[in-house]
Amino acid sequence: MQKNNPKITNAWCFYDWANSVYSLVITSTIFPIYYSAVATNPETQSTIVNFLGFNLESSVLFSYAVSGSFLIIALLSPFLTSIADYSGRKKLFMQLFCYLGSLSCIGLFFFTRDTFTLSVILFVLASIGFSGSIVFYNAYLPEIATEDQFDKLSARGFSMGYVGSVLLLIFNLAMIMKPEWFGIAADNKSLPPRIAFLTTGIWWFSFAQYSFYHLPGNVYNRKPQGSWILNGLKELQKVLQQVKQLPMLKRFLLAFFFYNMGVQTVMYVATIFGIEELHLEDSALILTILIIQLVAIAGAYAFAVLSGKYGNIRALIVAVVIWIGICIGAYFIRGEMDFYVLAAIVGTVMGGVQSLSRSTYSKLIPATTIDHASFFSFYDVTEKVSIVLGTLAYGLVAQLTGSMRNSILALIIFFVLGLIFLSMVRWKRAMATQQEMKATIVS
Repeated sequence: MQKNNPKITNAWCFYDWANSVYSLVITSTIFPIYYSAVATNPETQSTIVNFLGFNLESSVLFSYAVSGSFLIIALLSPFLTSIADYSGRKKLFMQLFCYLGSLSCIGLFFFTRDTFTLSVILFVLASIGFSGSIVFYNAYLPEIATEDQFDKLSARGFSMGYVGSVLLLIFNLAMIMKPEWFGIAADNKSLPPRIAFLTTGIWWFSFAQYSFYHLPGNVYNRKPQGSWILNGLKELQKVLQQVKQLPMLKRFLLAFFFYNMGVQTVMYVATIFGIEELHLEDSALILTILIIQLVAIAGAYAFAVLSGKYGNIRALIVAVVIWIGICIGAYFIRGEMDFYVLAAIVGTVMGGVQSLSRSTYSKLIPATTIDHASFFSFYDVTEKVSIVLGTLAYGLVAQLTGSMRNSILALIIFFVLGLIFLSMVRWKRAMATQQEMKATIVS
């Protein structure tokens, strides 16, 4: 297949446009606020909820729900990606997870106090659908573009996601703040956010069709014979042996594991932190998220430029150092304006570290391999396990100490460990090895 085909690369980036509304509306803004309101007893103002027979603080349950969803996908990902590689059905698996996630978001339209337990389960399924589709989506990057385009294309995908999600969020915010514009009674506080969940699922499902139409279904024209499961497991074992022989890739995964624990945990609990620790109004929280999304667009491209000039690892080291400063700042902030300033800094490095991590891993994958989904399963498992442990640690520290500020401070440990392992990645040596592989292919 011809690489750098504009139609295909645009379709690939467009899936970010389709799925990123989940990250913004469900993970970061409207759902956490609505969840917090539903979980609060209107008579006693208690935030203790019952879930499957367990009484938990609502913020702790939210953290555990995120952890549980990513633990499930971390266990499934290696097996499913190896089957997808062997069978040449990467796009099919991507579609199945996309539909699971988008339809679960649509189901959240029915989220009320009476359906609390079912709605939390739907939230978990939506998270599984989102994260499950991403691993197959990411695996397309080294197949549709040449290495010199990885950083820019990865940044463009994230940027399109930020733009698309902001547009839908603004529409939903207009409905929440001015329901009468949409023929909704002003005292009906429940319907507008539930419509937001509905529109998120429809947006994700609908726009993904453009990507699915243009993305190739079987890049290497594989023709599977025999059991997909057994041969898929053999494929996974083969890739695992290759990973063991790539020291720089292993060091990067170790670094990514630790700094991603901090990055993703901050992103998933920032809204809950603003609600419970800073007691910010909903409007202030939404404005904060908008700031982050808009600044992240520039941040993604800025770090792509920085990596082009100084190398991927050095650019990532800069990002991680800034994240350490963010955690220190979050521990001490007290007011709304401080939160806004910190949000702008978070946005700058959020887009950069996410897009650059993806493209860096793509460059470290052997140039000779065609098992990209299997290789990206290791990246995905590393990411998901780090989110599980990060959000779990955050919830435990908050539960044991009674303060989410202590949890934020504890994240510094993860960033420091990530920084240490990043400094151990010899980028020039890894790139020289890749060039040798390419020369071997050509010869």
